[in-house]
Amino acid sequence: MPDLLREYLPILIFLVIAVALAGIVILASYIVARQNPETEKLSAYECGFAPFDNARRQFDVRFYLVAILFIIFDLEVAFLFPWAITLGKIGLFGFLSMMAFLGVLTIGFIYEWKKGALEWE
Repeated sequence: MPDLLREYLPILIFLVIAVALAGIVILASYIVARQNPETEKLSAYECGFAPFDNARRQFDVRFYLVAILFIIFDLEVAFLFPWAITLGKIGLFGFLSMMAFLGVLTIGFIYEWKKGALEWE
């Protein structure tokens, strides 16, 4: 059993160093930096709107369109990495199916672009 525990010793040393380093950095920030919080810095920030406004205020639809665009392109990257790694194994069918997927995403991007979703006033 001591041999098994000895194998985990580097991980324990790493964790101790990481926690100690994090504590030193936090302590150093309190020592070195000025601690002069203003009311503006302590107030909540709510996406550019006043934080104490009506909670039922409707957001502009462009917020949701930007979020949808982010999700689309985030998913695109999540699908491109495994595809690029296995491209040699999946052959022409895998290549054509990914081109169809990217084509659909491009058509959606062009549609949003033409509708003015990317222009902010």
